[in-house]
Amino acid sequence: MSKKDLLLEIGLEEMPARFVTSSMNSLKEKVEAWLNEKQLQFEAIEAFSTPRRLAILVSQADEAQKDIEEEAKGPAKKIALDEKGEWSKAAAGFTRGQGATVEDIYFKEINGVEYAHVKKFIKGQATIDLLPALKDIILSLTFPKNMRWANNDLRYIRPIKWIVALFGDTVVPFSITGVETDRKSLGHRFLGEEISFAQPSNYKEALLSQFVIANPEERKEAILSQIKKIGEENDWIIPIDADLLEEVNNLVEYPTALFGKFEEAFLELPTEVLITSMKEHQRYFPVKSKDNTLLPYFITVRNGDHNHLEKVAKGNEKVLRARLADAAFFYKEDQKQDIDKLLAKLQSIVYHEEIGTLSEKVARVQGLTNNIADTLNFSADEKKNADRAAQISKFDLVTNMVYEFPELQGLMGEKYALQKGEAPAVAKAINEHYMPRHADDNTASSNEGAALALAEKLDTIVSFFAIGLIPTGSQDPYALRRQATGVVQTLMDKEWDLSLEELVSLAMHNVKGFAKTSEEELHKNIIDFFKARIKHILQAEGIRYDLIDAVLGDTLGSPASLLKKAKVLDSHKEDANFKNGIEALARVINISKKAQVKGSVNSSLFENDEEGSLFQAVQSVKEKLTKETEEDVYFTLLLSLETSIASYFDNTMVMSDNPSLKENRLNQMTELADIIKGFANVSEIMVK
Repeated sequence: MSKKDLLLEIGLEEMPARFVTSSMNSLKEKVEAWLNEKQLQFEAIEAFSTPRRLAILVSQADEAQKDIEEEAKGPAKKIALDEKGEWSKAAAGFTRGQGATVEDIYFKEINGVEYAHVKKFIKGQATIDLLPALKDIILSLTFPKNMRWANNDLRYIRPIKWIVALFGDTVVPFSITGVETDRKSLGHRFLGEEISFAQPSNYKEALLSQFVIANPEERKEAILSQIKKIGEENDWIIPIDADLLEEVNNLVEYPTALFGKFEEAFLELPTEVLITSMKEHQRYFPVKSKDNTLLPYFITVRNGDHNHLEKVAKGNEKVLRARLADAAFFYKEDQKQDIDKLLAKLQSIVYHEEIGTLSEKVARVQGLTNNIADTLNFSADEKKNADRAAQISKFDLVTNMVYEFPELQGLMGEKYALQKGEAPAVAKAINEHYMPRHADDNTASSNEGAALALAEKLDTIVSFFAIGLIPTGSQDPYALRRQATGVVQTLMDKEWDLSLEELVSLAMHNVKGFAKTSEEELHKNIIDFFKARIKHILQAEGIRYDLIDAVLGDTLGSPASLLKKAKVLDSHKEDANFKNGIEALARVINISKKAQVKGSVNSSLFENDEEGSLFQAVQSVKEKLTKETEEDVYFTLLLSLETSIASYFDNTMVMSDNPSLKENRLNQMTELADIIKGFANVSEIMVK
């Protein structure tokens, strides 16, 4: 079958950089799925993107669908033929539905019964006739933010300016909002011109001639190569932030890296302020010396060629100079302010209209921090530092620097606290209480910082749940999922034996004044929310789904212990005795469910040695289990019961006709089941 290349390019006004890559990948996935659905084979599919275009190039796609001959099965022979041997209405209807006649029927035996069959021929359609459906694919793309333009009803990421749709040398005809498909595209906005593609295969080369590098990976490699060269020529170290590189890459079509400089006097500002000004506001890469000292230079990437780079550098220097001058002014003014006066300002700042002011939130967090410190038996100094850190944790939010650079909250709190004479542990905790700030961030390292981080995040979660603002679907405007993940990760990293149920109850005590639901319902909703977060974290650890369900059980308890239990089960799942051990333990749990009430075990009612042996083995395990028992030791002790459990069931009928014996044996099973479930609900585990 002959083949042709397919090119689809959507030309747009400049898209927000953060949406370009995901939109490109979505277009590729949708086109690929459509080709597979239409049973059109192809050799490869490549995706392209720049700020002004999304495109895919399909190599060697079938020129038409393959013809298909299918065998259609109809009614049984006794239904297809009437008593006289004539074709029935059922037979006629069957063939009509298949585009055939009764003359085409033949019979085949299936499981001893003859059925009517016909051959069904489906002529494959020409690909060019199917391709106008690309319009539906373009319209099906979804974006985090959309806009409308002119009088069009279409909501899209940006206005569509042109559409290239080529199959071989033929334009695929369709239009969107008055834009007709063509073979013409636009090059670089300032350096390029209109371009016409004769064939899809020369797409990249043709655009490159018009100063557009369409392949994002090639564009990114060009940026990295140019930055590396600048660094080598000047003996600089240029740290590459992956997120910044991705954003810059999606801001340019023809990248040219260059460097500029700023006054050394600005180096007196905190390093974080300088780097934030460069990265977050100007999309510049900072420059460091071989000894990791920040230098008064920056790297920027121009969307253009090498002409007049000196003027471009000076223009960027002028913009950055203004930014840094503002930062220097804010920093100087902040030195004049007193922490207590800054804290007083929090009383007039509404955190949320139904939850209260920032000052009220700080008070709740301070109380919860002290509860956590007491529960964990912090030292006197740790308690003092944690309390003070909680009390002043938000003072930097009303400084000039954080108002201008919100990304520096916590960081400036630490620096300003040290300048005001606060203890280093207090200052560090102020910074750490925002950790982890994102998925790749670390959790707080100090005890004071971790306790404050837990309190702050728990208060946020419980407060918003209390007023009914619970995340649904993909909607999570207050980042409560991230906050919950931070709580769990902190507890796991610190290996603190803190029950989530207890922590949530402590946090709930502070929100009674504005809670809109019952304590029981609120507590349940929050624990279920945490359970989903823990499940996600354990899945990321590579733990099998049934092992996760087993350790989660009815109550969560300590996340640190949950992680250890899951890892213990995961590490033993291939052991020779795992299957028999889990089956024995699960059998105990399952039969214990038949108990109506819990009672003590009366050894005088034992009728055989196996009942006594299991009883003694269980008592021995109970004596060895303490709060400090490691999870792997706990599991080993449970597996040691496998032989006793097997012998017990081989010789004992739990559901005896004698009510006293039955009750006593169920009590014995319940006692053991509670011990097993103290580790995990092993009946959830799938064993082969």
